[in-house]
Amino acid sequence: MSSRTVLNSSDIDRAVTRISHEIVEANRGTANLLLIGIPTRGTWLAERIAQAIERSYPDFDASANCGRLDVTLFRDDLATNPGKEITQTVLPVSGVEGKTVVLVDDVLFSGRTVRAALDALNEFGRPSAVRLAVLIDRGHRELPIRADYVGKNLPTSLDERIQVRLNETDTENAVVIEG
Repeated sequence: MSSRTVLNSSDIDRAVTRISHEIVEANRGTANLLLIGIPTRGTWLAERIAQAIERSYPDFDASANCGRLDVTLFRDDLATNPGKEITQTVLPVSGVEGKTVVLVDDVLFSGRTVRAALDALNEFGRPSAVRLAVLIDRGHRELPIRADYVGKNLPTSLDERIQVRLNETDTENAVVIEG
């Protein structure tokens, strides 16, 4: 199996910084803005984006406006993939009601994880808006879902696999295509 690196550590950092500015610009500031990561790597990316926002906009408190949303029990493939680990959902104390929630994930592929995240988010209230930020959009959607903020569009074939590697869980920061 061959592999090639398509984003290195500095590429990922630049993408996170760009996404953070795009989010604030689209939101017209940081008021009522929450970043919610989808475990595992989406959580780390949400934290990185929140920290980037906080560096540029000191009125934004990254730790108070960032969380994670476990979507495992809302997935439509539980019967065929029962070994998924359930993690704790941790939402900001302010809650999601009336907020602009930016869901963050590492790779957007079929759209099924995002659909599960939307269902899970509804259990906690009604945000005023929900947006989607992803590091990689690889295409092949099965549902009518698109990302509002994308680090890199990376068209792939169905037999290729995208590996997002982050220091928080892996030994490096990189995006690799295998296949």
